[in-house]
Formats: sequence, C-alpha cells, structure tokens
Amino acid sequence: MLIPGRTFYIALFQSYFRILETAPRRTSVRLQTQPIHAHPPRLPPGARLPDLPQSAVTVDRPALVPGLAGVPAAESAISYIDGNAGILEYRGYPIEQLAEYSNFEETCWLLMKGELPTADQLARLRAELRGARSLPPALVSMLRLFPKTGHPMHVLQSAVAAMGALEPTVKFGSEEDFHRAWIRLLATVPCIVATHERLRRGLEPIAPDAGLDTAANFLWMLNGQKPADVATRALDCALVLHADHTMNASTFAARVVYGTNAGPYDSVSAAIGALHGPLHGGANEKVLQELESIGGVAKVRDFAEKKFAAKGKIMGFGHRVYKVKDPRSHALQKLGKALFEKLGHTPTYDVALELEKIVVDRLGAKGIHPNVDFFSGFIYQKLGIPTDQFTPIFAIARTAGWLAHLHEQMQDNKLYRPGQVYIGERQRGYVPMPERR
Repeated sequence: MLIPGRTFYIALFQSYFRILETAPRRTSVRLQTQPIHAHPPRLPPGARLPDLPQSAVTVDRPALVPGLAGVPAAESAISYIDGNAGILEYRGYPIEQLAEYSNFEETCWLLMKGELPTADQLARLRAELRGARSLPPALVSMLRLFPKTGHPMHVLQSAVAAMGALEPTVKFGSEEDFHRAWIRLLATVPCIVATHERLRRGLEPIAPDAGLDTAANFLWMLNGQKPADVATRALDCALVLHADHTMNASTFAARVVYGTNAGPYDSVSAAIGALHGPLHGGANEKVLQELESIGGVAKVRDFAEKKFAAKGKIMGFGHRVYKVKDPRSHALQKLGKALFEKLGHTPTYDVALELEKIVVDRLGAKGIHPNVDFFSGFIYQKLGIPTDQFTPIFAIARTAGWLAHLHEQMQDNKLYRPGQVYIGERQRGYVPMPERR
C-alpha cells in the first residue's frame, strides 16, 4: 500500500522523466510542471523519494568571477585608474599634481564636491573641521578600557561605530545630516587614533590645536610637540595619496552597508574592518616588518635571491591593478627622499632603496614594481608613528574617499544583492536520526 502523500511525488518524477526523454538535446533542461498546491503532501519520516540520476539533473550555471575582479559594481565620478598606463586621477586631476600642490583638506573637498574649492570654501571647511575635533567624554572613557595589546584598527572600528550612538541620528537622504557626519568623521578619526595611541603609552590625551590643519594636528596630538614643516608636509602628502582608489575592498564594503540605508558611521566602521586585512590596508605593516627582518643592506641581495628561487611574494611589490609603477609610489618616493635628507637616513630606508633596485631589475619587465605600501611604512616610521598605527593612518586618509562614495551612493541608492554559484547538494530527503550513518 502506498504511503499517504507519496503518490504525488511519484507522479511528479514520472512526468519529469518523460519530459527528459522527449526534450531536445541541450546543455541545460528546465522542468515545466503544472502549478501545484502551495503546501503539497509531506513524506512521513523514513519515506524515500526515488533517487534522481545525476545525469538527468543539469542546471544553468552563471559565470563565476572570483573576487568580482573587474566586475563593475557602480558608476562613479570620484576617481579613475588606468593600471596599464599608471594613471590615478581624483575628479580628473592627476594624483601627481595633487601630491605636489594640494593638501588633505582641499582634497577632501574635491572628492566630495567634485571641484577644487575656492579660498572661501577651503577656509570654511578648515574652520568646520577644527571646530569638530573634540571627542565626546564617553568615547574617551571607552578608549581607556581597551587593552594596550589590542590592534589599533579594532579600536578605531569600534570607536567609529560608537560615534554613531553618540551623535544625533542621521536621516538617510538628508544632505544636512550627511554634511554634519562628513565633517565629524573627517575631524574625529585622526583624533581617535592619536588619543588611543597616547592612552596605550600610558600618557594622557592632548587636546587638539585649533590653529593646525589635519596632518600637523595629528602629529601634535600624537607626540605633544609641534612638528617640523617637512614632517607635516610628508604626512599631509601621504594622506592625499591614500584618500581614494576607486572600488577597492573597503570602499565596496562601505557602499554595500550604506546601500541598506544604514548611516555613515556604520558604513565607515565596516570599511575600517575591510581595510584592516593584510591584503588591503594592512600591507604597509607587513612591508616594514619584512624590511626590518632582512638585517641590513648587505643582506638584501641574499634575501631577494631566496625569494626569487622560491617564487615567494616580496611585500610592497606588485599591484592588483597597476602593471607599471604605482603612480602614488613615485610621489611617496620623492617625499621620502626629501624627508630623509632633512632628518637623516635610517637603516630601513637604505634597505628599501637597495631592495627596490634588485627587484625592479629582475621583475620590472613583468610588471612588478613598488606599490604605495612599499614607501609609506618607513616614512611613517620616520615620523615616530608605531608600526601597528600605519593602517589607522591609511584609514584617516581613506575616510575622505569612503564618505565621497557614500554621498554618491545616496544620490541613487540601490541595495547590493549579488548572486552566487551554488555547488552544494540538491533535492535531499530528510533522514531520521535512527537511520543516519
């Protein structure tokens, strides 16, 4: 006697096999059935469906692009890259010109507004940023509670998320609310990084200086000394160079979160989490650690030859996009030369120069050149910034780009909902516990 409900399934599969027998040969077959009741009879525990021959099941399968490499995720007018020609532009302006003549505040305005600011606009932006730097006491109290051994990126991500709870609610789509969040985040992210670094050194935080711009104020809050002009210029230029880089992992993460109608604080916090990874913003830490591990200029060639022989990766060389030298690395190299000539060479800097010569001579023809991470680390080191604060410095700069992308997303928001290629089991019947093996 048939089990109640089983007749339905047997009839269904018999129809399916008849369709397969008469269907024209093709790479995939779609089952055409009559509409059925929303709740068909269920099999009792222990009942079995006829096994479906694997050869009878062919499914249309979309093309998989690992890591979404090269797949456009949005239209954007913020930055442009030509990896083959070594071009990076912010709003159409070559990065080389911005590194030479611009500053971080001006770059923030350019990325957000689309044009270089007038003198009045830049003065107004600077005044707003300087007036928004003070951290809420509750946030400073929270920073005191983090263990000194914790990575600063975890602290920064948590602190930015906490800012969302401490600031007035940001209504999605409100230009006024977004402007306030833009100013607040640009102003406070550097202060969070500097304040946390002071606290974990066992020192009290230093209040921001309203007479200093972002780069100089950060170094002041970090070290308690007014920085030399060459140091300020070096950090300011580094911030300009790191401010945006099209649809990278952290920018994509920010836009995905913002696409849900979440706020800027949630979105920037998510971007910081993505930036932390060593395949993204965390690479500059790894570069310096590797340079320091070499043990001096005399050991560079031996180190490089061993890497070549093992086909190992040398940190700071090569880029996912650029097939020539990263245009940002040109500017940083020039910047580093001026900085070290003024303040004195370090062993790490000399090791880096020697390593660049050897690697480019061997692999330059294959498109392997220094990237932005190769030069930034030892510049930050020369400025007295601890190694594990390198990526937070990156985050200070990239906050400008993230927020510009969020504002762009806000103008025509779409929820990101990518598909997938399913590779798991299908059409399995539930197996009661006593029958499992």
